[in-house]
Amino acid sequence: MTTPPAETSAPSSAVPESAASESAVPESAVPESAAPASGGGLARAVRRRLHPDPTVRRLAAITLVNTVGNGLSLAVSVLFFTRVLGLSAAQLGFGMTAAGLCGVVASVPAGRAADRWGARRVLVALIALEAAGTAGYTLVHSYPAFVALACAVAALDRGSAAVRNALYAEVLPADRRVAGRAYLRVVTNAGLCAGTALGAVALQVDTRPVYLTAILVDAVSFVVVAAMFHRLPVPADRLSGLQEQGTGERTGEGTGRRNPALRDGPFLVVTVLNALLGLQFSVLEVGVPLWIVQETDAPRITVAGTLIVNTVLVIALQVRATRGTEDPATAARLCGRAGVILAASCVVIALAHGLPAAAAAVVVLGGVALQSFGEVLGQAGGWALSYDLAGERAHGAYQGVYNAGTAAALMIGPALVSTAVIGYGLLGWAVLGAVLAAAGLAMGPAVRWAGRRDGKA
Repeated sequence: MTTPPAETSAPSSAVPESAASESAVPESAVPESAAPASGGGLARAVRRRLHPDPTVRRLAAITLVNTVGNGLSLAVSVLFFTRVLGLSAAQLGFGMTAAGLCGVVASVPAGRAADRWGARRVLVALIALEAAGTAGYTLVHSYPAFVALACAVAALDRGSAAVRNALYAEVLPADRRVAGRAYLRVVTNAGLCAGTALGAVALQVDTRPVYLTAILVDAVSFVVVAAMFHRLPVPADRLSGLQEQGTGERTGEGTGRRNPALRDGPFLVVTVLNALLGLQFSVLEVGVPLWIVQETDAPRITVAGTLIVNTVLVIALQVRATRGTEDPATAARLCGRAGVILAASCVVIALAHGLPAAAAAVVVLGGVALQSFGEVLGQAGGWALSYDLAGERAHGAYQGVYNAGTAAALMIGPALVSTAVIGYGLLGWAVLGAVLAAAGLAMGPAVRWAGRRDGKA
């Protein structure tokens, strides 16, 4: 299951998202002796897969609670909005677009707030408000109220995504952040799958009380997550650093009036290029299903198969893909490889047009497998660059700007991808692939630009 880079914390339909070693997921990460002798084979296997870093384990527990609630809400939200609230498809689409725009705008000030008052404090406040906003959907009785609430929840969601990424920089050492993000992304996929399974039960029952209960359960999960973040320890040096007022543009003492990230040319270029690579999520979630149903003879069940293939490969490969990303040049090369692989996946998926049903299904699934390889590489490289090119005392500001680019891609991606795929067919796939390849390959020059600038400094 594809999840946006920010590991978003609110249902996308309502709104629009660290390792002790880089090989944290393999069984060898935790010694055999760490499991109790009497725990049995199953307990020992589970224990081996727990992350060795206690902070990452706590973050993983928070992520699991959060994403199970999100998966439940994602599964039922469209029917809740249309059948319970009585919204038309057009009304829902407009509301989600407006909400997405609010999410883009909210990321930057939320990141700045994290630098000024501390990421943990700001994140707890945003998630608590998001809990109230999510519960508020059950009280909506008019379309203007829905749009206003959707915009508020979207702003809180994207803001909390930016602040959460800044919090990772506060609680994890620099050389463990990217691997930790990868581990949490694996947990995110597992949690979304579990929550979606619960949502399937609610869809089968298909009653108003069940839909209302599902939304309220998601709201309660936000309350639990806020409490868990409140108890998350932050290193003392990070807390004391929040009191310091810096003057450098790049060293991160960015608690003054001007946002250092908005004046950092190389970082802004990397943000835009990462946003373009982020179109890959719309390819899988929108472009591929439309292509399968409207332009190929592949069975419609192939749509579900693409999600399964993507989920399995992301879980299996995401942590391994982070190896070597401590070096910005290596991270940039990963993004370049990701762009080329994503372009190849577009070509392969396009070739399914006109093939017999079975062959078309195999080709599409092969293309999605390629897309998944590109996805894990692009995510690993993008995470690394978002931290490496940021000022150490201004991670909130930098993550806010970076997340705004991601949010913009998530907002405009579905329309761009669907237009390219359905409107222009094979040519559209080729152009889309060229954009992804160009974005990935341009990361190298952008990072070298940042290096030259830092060298002069």
